[in-house]
Amino acid sequence: MIAKQQITIMLVDDHDMIREGYRSLLKKQAQLKLVAEAADGAEAYLCFKEYQPDLVIMDLSLPGQGGLETITRIKQHNEKSKILVFSMHQTPLFALQAIRAGALGYVTKSSTPNILLDAIYKVHAGHRILSPDMAQALALEKSGHESIALQSLTTREFEILRMLAESRSKEDIALTLNISPKTVSNCHYLIKGKLNVSSDIELTHLAIRMNVINFFDL
Repeated sequence: MIAKQQITIMLVDDHDMIREGYRSLLKKQAQLKLVAEAADGAEAYLCFKEYQPDLVIMDLSLPGQGGLETITRIKQHNEKSKILVFSMHQTPLFALQAIRAGALGYVTKSSTPNILLDAIYKVHAGHRILSPDMAQALALEKSGHESIALQSLTTREFEILRMLAESRSKEDIALTLNISPKTVSNCHYLIKGKLNVSSDIELTHLAIRMNVINFFDL
């Protein structure tokens, strides 16, 4: 019998304990091989280019450029890359934006190990997959005007919204995303228009209300 080829994996998470949990789980799977780890988006991008893993498992809440921007950059480097998001965010907007950025799967960290493993194999096979709790949340997602407006944001706009709501300066955002401050200002204007808000205070309140950011993280 011919042995199945191993699936090489890169883990991206800024918490050492969570990555340790990943390692323990993956070591028990003969078909899975961990080849690289990264603690932030910039490191993840460099590691992806160096190791070219078959699959990337990554969080969205990363220091610096963030998970959505990292997904976008990896997909720009290799459009065939396969990315599975494993995140604490249970708000459907994050799953929608992750898929829009190029991820094939989205599993919440409250999911069981078996759900994560099943998602790994399905994403590697090229299938789209959501953990059951996220699939249910999407099905129950309210169709209010604020939710619809947030869904209209591009991945870049969604990331900039999160950073603005966290009171990060336009210069800091520009440096993090490798874009010009003018581009950030233009996006800022477009975001406020799409969300129908007139001030940054309203923008922050909306972001908190719709669980785009956590009040306690501010």
